[in-house]
Amino acid sequence: MLRKSLLRTGGAAALLAPMTALPPIAGPRRAPRAGGAPTALVVLLHGLGADGEDLIEIADVIGDALPHTAFVAPDAPETCDMAPWGRQWFSLQQRTAERMAYGAGIAAPVLDGWLDALLAETGLAPGRMALVGFSQGTMMALHVALRRAEPVAAVLGFSGRLLAGADWIRGIRSRPPVMLVHGEADEVVPFDAMAEAEAGLRAAGVPVEVLARPGLGHGLDAPGLAAGLAFLRRNLPGA
Repeated sequence: MLRKSLLRTGGAAALLAPMTALPPIAGPRRAPRAGGAPTALVVLLHGLGADGEDLIEIADVIGDALPHTAFVAPDAPETCDMAPWGRQWFSLQQRTAERMAYGAGIAAPVLDGWLDALLAETGLAPGRMALVGFSQGTMMALHVALRRAEPVAAVLGFSGRLLAGADWIRGIRSRPPVMLVHGEADEVVPFDAMAEAEAGLRAAGVPVEVLARPGLGHGLDAPGLAAGLAFLRRNLPGA
């Protein structure tokens, strides 16, 4: 079961340590429902204080609709410094835009290298992989995907934000399609963050669509997940 009630489907010490000190990334996986080798990948990136088990349930909900897709939900490489459990991609003890962007920049090469290894393991091209994030996982998905030399198929982000400094556009190397979903009653990441991210992405020439979810707090719901699934089916070849 998805912890902290993130998924409501009605169904089924400061910043990161230096990169060389971080442990390998690992986490739960789901094989394609159709069996055999996957022809597409969905990488699920969890939020602060969670781990891969927190999002892998998404695969159990949408896997039948993406029968040739493998799902992988890696654990972030650092223990959460704001709770006695869970993981983090970077510290959020200081939440200024500058500090968050700095933290994401330190964590990004770790995630990026792991994605390269995952693609090599499966023999799939980057265009057969989608990144799906929740909260801090959305921040990481956007940060990494826009800077990869070869674009991923798509980025789907729930309840997150775009970490963008004044000159962030200069770092963009890829412009995969992006969909952002955000609850209007989000008590953790303000709902306004979605409009800010949309504006920033459009200014950078990144195709983006958004979906506001009335009454939803910091979590997922069935309509948002259904819209995200439709987005993946449109943009993830081989799924």
